[in-house]
Amino acid sequence: MQSLVKEHADLSNQEIQRYSRHLIMPEVGIEGQRKLKAASILLIGTGGLGSPTSLYLAAAGIGKIGLVDYDIVDETNLQRQIIHGISTVGMSKLDSAEKRLVDLNPDIEIVKYNVPLTSDNAIELFEPYDVIVDGTDNFPTRYLVNDACVKLGKPNVYGSIFRFEGQLSVFYAEEGPCYRCMFPEPPPPGLVPSCAEGGVLGILPGTIGTLQATEAIKLILGIGEPMIGRMLLYDALEMSFKTLKVRKDPNCPVCSIPHDDVELIDYEQFCGMPAHDHSDFSANEEDGYEDVQAISVSDLKALMDSDANIVVLDVRDPHEWEIAAIDGTLRIPKGDIQAAKNGVLAGRKLYEETILNDIPKDKPLYVHCRSGKRSADSILFLKEVGYNSSNMWNVVGGILAWAQEIDPTLPQY
Repeated sequence: MQSLVKEHADLSNQEIQRYSRHLIMPEVGIEGQRKLKAASILLIGTGGLGSPTSLYLAAAGIGKIGLVDYDIVDETNLQRQIIHGISTVGMSKLDSAEKRLVDLNPDIEIVKYNVPLTSDNAIELFEPYDVIVDGTDNFPTRYLVNDACVKLGKPNVYGSIFRFEGQLSVFYAEEGPCYRCMFPEPPPPGLVPSCAEGGVLGILPGTIGTLQATEAIKLILGIGEPMIGRMLLYDALEMSFKTLKVRKDPNCPVCSIPHDDVELIDYEQFCGMPAHDHSDFSANEEDGYEDVQAISVSDLKALMDSDANIVVLDVRDPHEWEIAAIDGTLRIPKGDIQAAKNGVLAGRKLYEETILNDIPKDKPLYVHCRSGKRSADSILFLKEVGYNSSNMWNVVGGILAWAQEIDPTLPQY
């Protein structure tokens, strides 16, 4: 594959010294380093994946690095988002990342976009850049990044992480398949938990993010075999790497049509889930949750103090109950409720007898999780098997809100 960069930028004597370990490699050399300096790469997200990717791209001498994010640094980020630190907690992630990147390499240009990526601004944001690196963790943004890259004819360096597993590919419709060729439809809402719900090994994004930076540099230099038409699967527990072939779909709704005909749609509606990486969730605001009633933690506390004949259901996983829990709650994981729903709908009574019989239908039911998403999904599952939606409420903010507003002795995670 040929280099994506045709221009060359001059190197100062100081830069020649800085990048000397690159220059003595024949695959890079001084011409390759000049390409890196002339190159521009846009990173979507400065979190788990964006942290190592941006650090290594800056160190490698990429001349212009764009960063898209609108979050702030939280202490829970520091377990994996290594570009941030204690000194930048509460700061904009963009400002925090810029501070570290400029300290690492003051010769590069950092361009910050403190906005959510949307169908309205994606083309304008992507157009000035040679390569787009997707460091997000939600499906609406992944489909948006893919479609915008296809429309503009730009490569999309894709990475994904969850718990102990990671994925890597380069989706480049000019040379091979796009993301939709492999994943034509998003998974059903609620089926795949986010990192905030399921967790992620802190080291994992370092592995995948570093590989994303490697692929981006290979594309800029035009060397090696980029991951176009291949998907890398990484399992940290087994320390195994597997590669799958990804074939271009001749009937792909996006990359099989002319670029100009590609339309950027409402991806939140398409995926049935929000396009953001924040853990806060208000079920009543999202498509598909219109019938889910909400209650605040303060109102729930008042009901519990009044000795009302209610049931408070905690649908988090058992290891989360060990971190923090509300006394007197019924505890059944969301996964068990979903399995019970599937069993009942398939006519398997075993699930109904062992799980659903523990959840009464004749009492008001108040469901909570960590922040509100899994509990809203659980209410929808219960509705499908005959529970009255008017007699169920989702606890807004979950146990995080409870710890913040009701019982500050509880740890937040």
